[in-house]
Amino acid sequence: MANIYTPQAIWGRELRHYRKGAGLTQGQLAQKVHFSESLISGVETGQLPASPEFAETCDKVLNTGGALHRLLDWRKGQIFPSWFGPWREKEQEAIALRTYQPLVVPGLLQTEAYARVMLFGDEVNIETRLNRQAILTREDPKPPSFRCVIDEGVLYRPIGGPGVMREQLEHLVSMVSSRLSIQVVPHGMHSGLMGGFVIATLAGGSDVLYAETAIRGITTSDPADVAAAVECFEVMRTEALPLGMSIDLIKKAVEEKWT
Repeated sequence: MANIYTPQAIWGRELRHYRKGAGLTQGQLAQKVHFSESLISGVETGQLPASPEFAETCDKVLNTGGALHRLLDWRKGQIFPSWFGPWREKEQEAIALRTYQPLVVPGLLQTEAYARVMLFGDEVNIETRLNRQAILTREDPKPPSFRCVIDEGVLYRPIGGPGVMREQLEHLVSMVSSRLSIQVVPHGMHSGLMGGFVIATLAGGSDVLYAETAIRGITTSDPADVAAAVECFEVMRTEALPLGMSIDLIKKAVEEKWT
């Protein structure tokens, strides 16, 4: 049974309050807003989330003055899962980032279309991911240096259609600069098959590790864990193609696979 005191459940009860105040049944409201009665029932009981479009439509039909849409602001306070919060802070503070990604393009380099597929169209999470990317173009403090190593499979894994992949890979090429490098590890068995991770170097010189698992990310400054990740990253960089050859490989993937 859903927790009746979650923000989502409380929002659902507000919808029910306004619906009953208008003298409408769930079925009658469903006809007016052109959303299913089962959706309305699920939202009112806190079982299902309300989309911004649903909230705006209900506001108009129920003449709430926009209250329901405004009440969705609770979601903005829960943009990041609790386990991601600590890493978010370190990412913002970092003067250097090093990442290895075996499956997908690093979040800081994802296009909106690519992120939309990865995040199942969740507008709040999409906006949040894109906002995180601002650290790469900020002026004060200056952006962190960003060294990326990705597996060649990332170039060919179909996240969205050909248009999405072509735009994404072209974006990778366009982002390369003196402070941002991308290297590709060719297909085959190598040292980085255990999973993706990011190492943030802070102003004082200390390193923090963000390691991805099947169910959540883990942020740690444990010296042994950080040292192991740094060693792995350096090994991966030696196994990866040089920057110029990596860029050529990305362009080749665009031409041969996604054009």
